[in-house]
Amino acid sequence: MTQTAKKVNFMINETVKKEFERLVPSGERSRVVNEALRKELLYIKRKQLTKNLLKIRTHMTLSTKEIVYALKNNRTRGIPS
Repeated sequence: MTQTAKKVNFMINETVKKEFERLVPSGERSRVVNEALRKELLYIKRKQLTKNLLKIRTHMTLSTKEIVYALKNNRTRGIPS
């Protein structure tokens, strides 16, 4: 599947810009930025999920048996866990 690319304008610190230009060849820059953004977005997503899980955890307690049952039940119904 072909992914379309979109041009995006944003500001970066001058020091970061110089280092980026020095270390990354011009033909590799879009790939490097995309990969860095993917990693950072995954990190942010995981932080948010962890925060939400910790919040839920303070409001309820489930036994291991109840958790395993819920996961198995969701899988058999095709609900992603």
